[in-house]
Amino acid sequence: MMELELSLSFDCCGCAEPVGVKLHCSGKGLASKDRQTVAVAKIPCPTCGLINDLLFEPTGKVRKVKPSYYQRTLPVPSIN
Repeated sequence: MMELELSLSFDCCGCAEPVGVKLHCSGKGLASKDRQTVAVAKIPCPTCGLINDLLFEPTGKVRKVKPSYYQRTLPVPSIN
């Protein structure tokens, strides 16, 4: 099984601030040369909190960054 450690940088989709992240990837799909392998990681922005879907290749090339459709919301505390 192949393992990679990547350092990637991208701009947040919400606030356009730069975000840097280190990812540890593993799996048999990383070694495949027949097709272009693309992985996805959900990365929260440290500035605004928006969760970004980061699509990247095992080579370290960022393919696309888009807002995640699944946003976890925090419950509102009850006044009772």
